[in-house]
Amino acid sequence: MAELISATTRGVFRDLMTDSTVGQIEAAFRDGGFAPNPNSTYQDSSIRRETAQAYLESVNWSDSGHVRRFLRVASRLLDGWEEKAVEKLWRNLRSDGIVVGDDGTPTIARSMLDIASIRALADPSAIYEQLERIRRSVEDDPALAIGSAKELIETTAKVVLRERGLPVNETDDLPKLAGQAQTAVGLHPMGSGPDASEGVRQILGAVTTIARGLAELRNRGHGTGHGPATARTGLRPRHAHLAVNAAITWCQLLLDTLTDPEAPGGRPKTFEYWRREAARSAARTRGAALRAERRLDQ
Repeated sequence: MAELISATTRGVFRDLMTDSTVGQIEAAFRDGGFAPNPNSTYQDSSIRRETAQAYLESVNWSDSGHVRRFLRVASRLLDGWEEKAVEKLWRNLRSDGIVVGDDGTPTIARSMLDIASIRALADPSAIYEQLERIRRSVEDDPALAIGSAKELIETTAKVVLRERGLPVNETDDLPKLAGQAQTAVGLHPMGSGPDASEGVRQILGAVTTIARGLAELRNRGHGTGHGPATARTGLRPRHAHLAVNAAITWCQLLLDTLTDPEAPGGRPKTFEYWRREAARSAARTRGAALRAERRLDQ
């Protein structure tokens, strides 16, 4: 089972413990129900980092219960710290799928998408944030859930385009962004290979309309993002579930296709190839900008 918090993030946390005391570290982990690993072989010039590591080795990082207890320990040890001091840790936690609230409290995002598809991304934090917002609102705030479902598609489309090294126009509307993302991974009703079969083409055509339908639903005032002239009425959790499930269907398909080296139609370009191309494209863009600046300075 995959670890919920990466070794890199744990290392960042361990390094931060240099600014705590051994007593504080021991008390926080002990109150969190953890005992240090008596067989830890980790050696460090800092006894505080060694102490933290011994406790970290007793956490089952694939167990959500253990991870939640650790997050409470971390929140206690870092309580009152300046945001700048823990910025790197929070950034790593978000990449792992841990949502850090406005109050600085980290929690596990209950992802409704397959974790493998998301974790293959260079930076999945924006998608995790949308999913956590949906989870918190789907029963109690249908309008927010509908608006967040629309934003989930928009975010996923932009992530896909950037992973492929393609430009993102922030002024494009949702249907256009969704269409660009689908084309970027070879998913469109007129594609080739297995995706050209009648059944798959019909499904892909239906999936394409999901983005348009969500945009329309939101634009009609049934979701957040536009201020309505009158109070919203009639919205129920069932409407939120419809919008959310439709958005997740679209996003799951896009991310699964993006991270599948043989999709669509057995195309030989792998996800790693796309990642390298994205890096090269970014480097070319930076180089062009630097050259333009030099010309202006001359």
